[in-house]
Amino acid sequence: MKHFKTNPTYKNTDGVISSVLFDQAYESISKWPNYAPSPLVTLPGLAEELGVGEIHYKDESERFGLKSFKALGGSYAVIHVLTEHLRVTLEDKSITGSDIKAGKYHDLLKDFTVATATDGNHGRSVAWGAQQCGINCKIYMHKGVSKSRGIAVELLGAEVIWVDGNYDDSLIQVKRDAIENEWHIISDTSYEGYTYVPKYVMAGYTVMTNEIINQLNDGQIPTHIIIQGGVGGLAGAVCAHFANLWGADRPRFIVVEPETADCLYQSAKAGRPKMVHIEKETLMGGLSCGEVSLLGWSILKDNANDFVTISDDNIKTAMCLMALGVGNDEKIEAGESAVAGIAMMMDLKDYSAIKADLGLDENSRVLLFGTEGATDQQMYDEIISGG
Repeated sequence: MKHFKTNPTYKNTDGVISSVLFDQAYESISKWPNYAPSPLVTLPGLAEELGVGEIHYKDESERFGLKSFKALGGSYAVIHVLTEHLRVTLEDKSITGSDIKAGKYHDLLKDFTVATATDGNHGRSVAWGAQQCGINCKIYMHKGVSKSRGIAVELLGAEVIWVDGNYDDSLIQVKRDAIENEWHIISDTSYEGYTYVPKYVMAGYTVMTNEIINQLNDGQIPTHIIIQGGVGGLAGAVCAHFANLWGADRPRFIVVEPETADCLYQSAKAGRPKMVHIEKETLMGGLSCGEVSLLGWSILKDNANDFVTISDDNIKTAMCLMALGVGNDEKIEAGESAVAGIAMMMDLKDYSAIKADLGLDENSRVLLFGTEGATDQQMYDEIISGG
């Protein structure tokens, strides 16, 4: 376990991503068919086990049937891109996403293709959005992604293209092919010259934060938010929205990453974006990213308090704890990437100095994001059964 403590300046994030986009995303997604807020579960048994006062766990295991918070981002961006495309093409600003999903512009969109690179969940969301809109979809996955995740995407009508190497290799390949074939990339990571679409992906994620505000019944703000790293899109979106909502009262913001894919930790130490070459894949597949998102980094570099790396050692145990429930806690289906924050707090039992430095104690009120359920059912079942 490694820890880098920053000295955040708490800069306003509207210059990176406007808070107006957060409100627009919630207004749109909350009207989708089958929308329902995901649960915010209180886990007193787990909190006592981990030596903190409270744990609130945002459970995304059933979101829109895709079992991941990613359902909020990729699909929303697909619909936004199509709406903007048709408004410009037809010079008609009245076109809505609902019109598109209803098939009103099917003939105009039948040759439209979206593409993305993914470790699984984002690709599934993009494929779902494409399916709803009746367009073509190409999903690039690297060889480290399980075949079952590829099948889940194919069942939504997308074509899966397998790439040698890791996530960053698949991202390079989709960029090349999209230019050659005039496809539209719907990426959850941003880079120089490509920030417009990822802003809408990130805005979609903040549906969770809007829901959390309504679900904290006592109105008591958490003392700590522990959130998964990856490329930084989720962490950046959550950090920006809560900074906007809570200002000086914002919680301590801790970003946690696999030690084998710690691009945000390394970037924080260097004070600039740094790429990490992934030599060994982590069990936390959704967090196996070697290059930071430009937008995510632009927010986190000024507003995150801590960057922490963890091994895979406690991931399976954390998943089993959630499945069984600690004491009288609710039993929750939590995938490999969903339990990163829990695994981090489990690791802290052997790192008392880091725990103290993070300010985690029996008075802490911790907010965690359970980003996925069993998005790889076979792997999940094997872990929970002890296989």
